[in-house]
Amino acid sequence: MHVAIIGTGNVGKALGGTLVRAGHEVTITASDAAKTRAVAAEIGAEAAATPAQAVQDADLVVLAVPFGALDAVGAALGDDIAGKVVVDVSNPLTPDYSALATSGGPSPAERLAERLRGARVAKAFNTIFANVQADPTSLGTTVDGYFATDDERARAMLHELLGSIGFRPVHVGPLEAARELESLAWLNMRLQMQTGGDWRSAYVLVGVPEAATSAPVPAGSSAR
Repeated sequence: MHVAIIGTGNVGKALGGTLVRAGHEVTITASDAAKTRAVAAEIGAEAAATPAQAVQDADLVVLAVPFGALDAVGAALGDDIAGKVVVDVSNPLTPDYSALATSGGPSPAERLAERLRGARVAKAFNTIFANVQADPTSLGTTVDGYFATDDERARAMLHELLGSIGFRPVHVGPLEAARELESLAWLNMRLQMQTGGDWRSAYVLVGVPEAATSAPVPAGSSAR
């Protein structure tokens, strides 16, 4: 799969490196051109000068940018991502890291879907810390990769992508469920901050319904 990653921070670098090692083609870009080239060289990805250039041939686009930068990135991409799967990985924290900034309201992913009407928007990877994204086997067990989307193509591609890098894909429902994924991520983040943890804790749901972890049946096919 050809994956474009917008952002060269902890998540962009960690996820990009893991995707490259799994055999995916990765193009990465960010506002700092020198850092983009350095990170791309380090993880074995291609560097792109602009987001538009990065997503041109991509099958799936990961927006690995902070919550506050999503609107600007979405505006910059515009029609370049029409028809593409776009994944929001952000967690919308307040500036003092004391709570979720969107409590009770729509998630960043839902707002992104409103702005990028031609894209297939999903929420994924936000419940997995960058340390674990960089090495999905590091905890000695298969970690859950929760994702939310209304789009069947996005669901199929994320199921494939998450499984290919060592996570158990768990579809938690429509894009609206991104709100619960952000709350789940915040619980884990707060635990780490309160205890001075090593930012490696992760979720594994016991007894998860099989339908949530199964690959979606392609449209037009009949389940047997």
